[in-house]
Amino acid sequence: MDPMHTTQSGMPESEAAAEARRLIDDWASKPVHHHPTAYRDDTAPPAFGTTPPVPQPDQRIVPAWAAGIAVASIGVGAGVTGIGCGAWLVLQGLASVTLAGVLMVTLPLAALAMVATAVGGAINKARAATSKTVHVYQGPVTHTETHNTTATRGMFARTRNDIRR
Repeated sequence: MDPMHTTQSGMPESEAAAEARRLIDDWASKPVHHHPTAYRDDTAPPAFGTTPPVPQPDQRIVPAWAAGIAVASIGVGAGVTGIGCGAWLVLQGLASVTLAGVLMVTLPLAALAMVATAVGGAINKARAATSKTVHVYQGPVTHTETHNTTATRGMFARTRNDIRR
Protein backbone atom coordinates (compact mmCIF):
# COMPACT_ATOMS: atom_id res chain seq x y z
CA MET A 1 0.00 0.00 0.00
CA ASP A 2 1.29 3.40 -0.95
CA PRO A 3 1.28 5.77 2.08
CA MET A 4 0.78 8.76 -0.23
CA HIS A 5 -2.64 7.49 -1.38
CA THR A 6 -4.27 6.35 1.89
CA THR A 7 -6.59 8.06 4.38
CA GLN A 8 -5.89 8.57 8.08
CA SER A 9 -7.63 5.30 9.00
CA GLY A 10 -5.49 3.38 6.50
CA MET A 11 -8.24 3.03 3.87
CA PRO A 12 -7.09 3.56 0.28
CA GLU A 13 -8.37 6.75 -1.34
CA SER A 14 -10.36 4.88 -3.97
CA GLU A 15 -12.27 2.89 -1.31
CA ALA A 16 -12.81 6.07 0.78
CA ALA A 17 -14.22 7.90 -2.27
CA ALA A 18 -16.55 4.97 -3.06
CA GLU A 19 -17.80 4.84 0.55
CA ALA A 20 -18.37 8.61 0.61
CA ARG A 21 -20.33 8.43 -2.68
CA ARG A 22 -22.47 5.55 -1.30
CA LEU A 23 -23.30 7.52 1.89
CA ILE A 24 -24.21 10.66 -0.07
CA ASP A 25 -26.44 8.74 -2.49
CA ASP A 26 -28.10 6.87 0.39
CA TRP A 27 -28.85 10.13 2.23
CA ALA A 28 -30.13 11.89 -0.93
CA SER A 29 -32.50 9.02 -1.80
CA LYS A 30 -34.44 9.24 1.51
CA PRO A 31 -37.46 11.58 1.56
CA VAL A 32 -37.50 14.49 3.98
CA HIS A 33 -40.25 14.13 6.58
CA HIS A 34 -41.76 17.30 8.00
CA HIS A 35 -43.13 16.77 11.49
CA PRO A 36 -45.21 19.37 13.33
CA THR A 37 -43.36 20.89 16.26
CA ALA A 38 -46.46 22.23 18.02
CA TYR A 39 -50.18 21.52 18.31
CA ARG A 40 -52.88 24.01 19.24
CA ASP A 41 -56.26 22.88 20.55
CA ASP A 42 -58.75 25.68 19.89
CA THR A 43 -61.71 24.07 21.66
CA ALA A 44 -62.91 26.16 24.60
CA PRO A 45 -62.53 24.53 28.01
CA PRO A 46 -65.77 24.06 29.97
CA ALA A 47 -66.66 26.74 32.54
CA PHE A 48 -67.27 24.05 35.18
CA GLY A 49 -67.41 20.28 35.22
CA THR A 50 -69.32 17.49 36.88
CA THR A 51 -66.26 15.71 38.25
CA PRO A 52 -65.94 15.98 42.04
CA PRO A 53 -62.66 17.20 43.50
CA VAL A 54 -60.06 14.49 43.98
CA PRO A 55 -57.66 14.52 46.93
CA GLN A 56 -54.11 15.15 45.82
CA PRO A 57 -51.70 13.94 48.45
CA ASP A 58 -48.46 15.86 48.93
CA GLN A 59 -45.68 13.98 47.21
CA ARG A 60 -42.73 16.31 47.26
CA ILE A 61 -39.54 15.41 45.52
CA VAL A 62 -37.55 18.13 47.28
CA PRO A 63 -36.61 17.35 50.91
CA ALA A 64 -37.85 19.69 53.62
CA TRP A 65 -34.35 20.90 54.53
CA ALA A 66 -33.69 21.90 50.90
CA ALA A 67 -36.96 23.81 50.74
CA GLY A 68 -36.00 25.56 54.00
CA ILE A 69 -32.62 26.54 52.61
CA ALA A 70 -34.30 27.86 49.46
CA VAL A 71 -36.73 29.99 51.48
CA ALA A 72 -33.89 31.23 53.70
CA SER A 73 -31.77 32.16 50.69
CA ILE A 74 -34.67 34.11 49.21
CA GLY A 75 -35.03 35.95 52.53
CA VAL A 76 -31.31 36.68 52.73
CA GLY A 77 -31.31 37.89 49.14
CA ALA A 78 -34.23 40.21 49.81
CA GLY A 79 -32.54 41.51 52.97
CA VAL A 80 -29.25 42.15 51.22
CA THR A 81 -31.13 43.89 48.42
CA GLY A 82 -32.78 46.14 51.02
CA ILE A 83 -29.43 46.94 52.62
CA GLY A 84 -27.97 47.68 49.18
CA CYS A 85 -30.85 50.02 48.35
CA GLY A 86 -30.38 51.80 51.67
CA ALA A 87 -26.65 52.20 51.04
CA TRP A 88 -27.40 53.49 47.56
CA LEU A 89 -29.78 56.10 48.99
CA VAL A 90 -27.22 57.20 51.58
CA LEU A 91 -24.50 57.50 48.94
CA GLN A 92 -26.84 59.41 46.63
CA GLY A 93 -27.54 61.78 49.51
CA LEU A 94 -23.85 62.21 50.22
CA ALA A 95 -23.17 62.84 46.55
CA SER A 96 -25.64 65.71 46.53
CA VAL A 97 -24.12 67.47 49.57
CA THR A 98 -23.46 71.19 49.10
CA LEU A 99 -22.01 73.83 51.41
CA ALA A 100 -25.48 75.16 52.19
CA GLY A 101 -26.64 71.67 53.13
CA VAL A 102 -23.64 71.11 55.38
CA LEU A 103 -24.18 74.46 57.08
CA MET A 104 -27.88 73.75 57.60
CA VAL A 105 -26.95 70.53 59.41
CA THR A 106 -23.91 71.70 61.36
CA LEU A 107 -24.86 75.26 62.39
CA PRO A 108 -27.65 74.18 64.77
CA LEU A 109 -25.25 71.68 66.34
CA ALA A 110 -22.56 74.36 66.69
CA ALA A 111 -25.07 76.73 68.27
CA LEU A 112 -26.15 74.03 70.71
CA ALA A 113 -22.48 73.39 71.61
CA MET A 114 -21.92 77.12 72.19
CA VAL A 115 -24.94 77.31 74.50
CA ALA A 116 -23.75 74.25 76.43
CA THR A 117 -20.27 75.77 76.78
CA ALA A 118 -21.70 79.09 78.02
CA VAL A 119 -23.92 77.33 80.56
CA GLY A 120 -20.99 75.21 81.75
CA GLY A 121 -18.80 78.29 82.11
CA ALA A 122 -21.48 80.13 84.09
CA ILE A 123 -21.93 77.18 86.42
CA ASN A 124 -18.14 76.92 86.89
CA LYS A 125 -17.88 80.65 87.75
CA ALA A 126 -20.75 80.37 90.21
CA ARG A 127 -19.13 77.41 91.96
CA ALA A 128 -15.73 79.13 92.03
CA ALA A 129 -17.21 82.27 93.62
CA THR A 130 -18.90 80.41 96.45
CA SER A 131 -16.04 78.06 97.41
CA LYS A 132 -12.89 80.12 97.08
CA THR A 133 -9.93 78.27 98.58
CA VAL A 134 -6.82 80.13 99.63
CA HIS A 135 -3.61 78.19 100.16
CA VAL A 136 -1.06 79.73 102.51
CA TYR A 137 2.36 78.07 102.74
CA GLN A 138 4.83 78.88 105.50
CA GLY A 139 8.41 77.75 105.86
CA PRO A 140 11.93 78.23 104.46
CA VAL A 141 12.39 78.57 100.70
CA THR A 142 15.24 76.90 98.82
CA HIS A 143 16.18 77.97 95.31
CA THR A 144 18.17 75.54 93.09
CA GLU A 145 19.40 76.50 89.66
CA THR A 146 20.51 73.86 87.11
CA HIS A 147 22.05 74.52 83.69
CA ASN A 148 21.97 71.79 81.05
CA THR A 149 24.23 72.04 78.00
CA THR A 150 23.82 69.53 75.18
CA ALA A 151 26.13 68.93 72.24
CA THR A 152 25.34 66.44 69.48
CA ARG A 153 28.20 65.70 67.09
CA GLY A 154 29.51 63.04 64.78
CA MET A 155 28.22 60.86 62.00
CA PHE A 156 26.27 58.61 64.37
CA ALA A 157 24.95 61.55 66.46
CA ARG A 158 26.32 60.92 69.91
CA THR A 159 24.86 63.30 72.49
CA ARG A 160 26.80 64.44 75.53
CA ASN A 161 24.99 66.20 78.33
CA ASP A 162 26.92 68.50 80.64
CA ILE A 163 24.93 69.26 83.78
CA ARG A 164 26.29 72.01 86.10
CA ARG A 165 24.85 73.26 89.31
